[in-house]
This record gives sequence, structure tokens and C-alpha cells, in this order.
Amino acid sequence: QVYLVESGGGSVQAGGSLRLSCAASGYTDGSYCMGWFRQAPGKEREGVAAIDSDGSTSYADSVKGRFTISQDNAKNTLYLQMNSLKPEDTAMYYCGAPCVGVGFPYEYNYWGQGAQVTVSS
Repeated sequence: QVYLVESGGGSVQAGGSLRLSCAASGYTDGSYCMGWFRQAPGKEREGVAAIDSDGSTSYADSVKGRFTISQDNAKNTLYLQMNSLKPEDTAMYYCGAPCVGVGFPYEYNYWGQGAQVTVSS
């Protein structure tokens, strides 16, 4: 069982930045892939970014060059640095673990309650 708690969401203007954090507890030995996905009202779930146990990262085309995923294994925390935010980034953001599937975007066995990100124009 993995427990995930997201934080750091909020409201910003277009062009602004936010950093999401995801604190993991339970079975956390840093040996598995974790990631972020988002869902906006009326839209399908979208994989945003993922980081594998070897540190390799994957990103959705829509966020490449603007978002950065990272992790601090000592703190069991996953991060998502979001820069140059756009109104279309508005969504509930979830962290998930472990990754399920053969490649990005992944599904996840566990995810948190989500953090709302709202970007105004």
C-alpha cells in the first residue's frame, strides 16, 4: 500500500509558476516509477510527467520545456515544477505510483487526493 498526499496547488496568472509536492508513505523504497497526471472538468485524464527509478523522465508534449519532474528519495517526496503556466494547464493534479504500463503515459495503482491548479489569463 502506498499513500500519496499532494500539496502546493493554487491560483496564478498566466506566465506564473507553481511547484507541486507529493509526499509518499507506506511501501516506498524508491525502486519504482512515479508520476503526475491531471484532469480538468469535462476532459480526459492526461499524463503529465513521470520519473523512473533510474531517474529517466518523460513528459507530455503539452508541458515539455515548461514542467520539470524530480524526486527526493531521502524525503520520499515527488515534485512537479511548473513554469510559464497557461490557462489550459488548469486542472486537478494527482501524483501516482507505481507506474503501470509499457510506456508513458502510464496508469497508476495508487494516487492522492489531488491538488487544484488554476491559471487565469
